[in-house]
Amino acid sequence: MIAIAAVDKNWAIGKDGKLLFHIKEDMKQFREHTEGNIIVMGRKTLETFPGGRPLDGRENIILSANPAYSVKGAVVVHSHDELFEYIQSLREKGDDREVFVVGGERVYADLIDQCDIAIITKIDFAADADAYFPDLDSREGWVLKGESDENTSFDLAYTFCIYENQGKKG
Repeated sequence: MIAIAAVDKNWAIGKDGKLLFHIKEDMKQFREHTEGNIIVMGRKTLETFPGGRPLDGRENIILSANPAYSVKGAVVVHSHDELFEYIQSLREKGDDREVFVVGGERVYADLIDQCDIAIITKIDFAADADAYFPDLDSREGWVLKGESDENTSFDLAYTFCIYENQGKKG
């Protein structure tokens, strides 16, 4: 699995259920990586998408503890075990699409150590936030493997970073 997120300098990702930043090149990178692949998210993240609907051009898997929850156009799983069993069933059928973890805070926290790679847009700004991505700079096993040159969007400086989980056990 691959985690993908945009974070501020404190690894913040959101405030009041909304993204902190809308950087065109970051959105383009997200789309390029995830289109044609599988995305995994929590129910609250899905509800932030346009119309609260799954994203087109991707298989959407929604994690929800509510056994009655269903979403047209998405697969709903109710536990991490169910998620991993579903992905394994796809692999057994020869499906080799990449699986991207796309949020929110709890889903990232729960699944980050199952990820091999994290694609992180780091924004050089400290935002007012209430949701965070795990700090990979201080997390054991995670190593920064690559970083773009600094880019700017209006007055925000940002870099695209690739982290690798060298301590993955699963």
